[in-house]
Amino acid sequence: MALVLVGEWARLRHSCQCQCQHGRGSGSAPMPTSSVSCRAFFWLVSLLLSSLIWFIAVKASDPQDERLQKGLLIFGVMFSVLLQEAFRFLYYKLLRKAIEGLVALSEDGCSPISIQQMAYVAGVGFGLMSGAFSMINLLADALGPGTVGIHGDSQLYFLTSAFMTMVLIFLHTFWGILFFHGCEHRRWWEIAAVVIMHLTVSGLSFCNPLYVGSLVPSYLLMAAAAAWAYLLSGGSAQNLRRFLLCLRSEASPQPGS
Repeated sequence: MALVLVGEWARLRHSCQCQCQHGRGSGSAPMPTSSVSCRAFFWLVSLLLSSLIWFIAVKASDPQDERLQKGLLIFGVMFSVLLQEAFRFLYYKLLRKAIEGLVALSEDGCSPISIQQMAYVAGVGFGLMSGAFSMINLLADALGPGTVGIHGDSQLYFLTSAFMTMVLIFLHTFWGILFFHGCEHRRWWEIAAVVIMHLTVSGLSFCNPLYVGSLVPSYLLMAAAAAWAYLLSGGSAQNLRRFLLCLRSEASPQPGS
């Protein structure tokens, strides 16, 4: 991953020099999209390790004990969440070291990559890979055999699963911004908040097939995380108002046109 960032440095160096000459920071540099694949790789490793632990635990237990199997499932989900957050922190440390190396290589001491930018890209990579695996499972179930709701269950399985996948993609993006900000400024309560929200959303999935009990709280958490990430990224109510007024003025017809 550090080699990928070094490659990005070669591509972004000219842009960084122009920004420094004009007195601008590196936050407006082109987004290093290759970091998305790096973050996705970290998520895959965490998924592999958590799946391996759960598989071993299931094989070593009594398959006839339904209570034990349900407990192992809950343990697997919670352990997977904690492992994902541990890999998120590991990825932050790797990026911090890589950015320090890029600054040392740069002649003007200007880093072409900002932590805020990398936090967003890392969150997107995490969310996209999580959503991709969720959709693979959905498509595999859709192939059959069987019919959704044939035994009186809800027929909204695929629809609600799609909405849940969407909210997880957005949440991972916002969690990446919050988590990196907490690490950068040593605000450990922000990191703890991300872990708690992740555990909560994952735990809400056990409310299914009562989909209202899982979707509504998840979307409320997504709205809260989005507002929080927006404020940490430098956003404000005034900026949002200006943005909405700009959209309204562009949508309204011009006089004499």
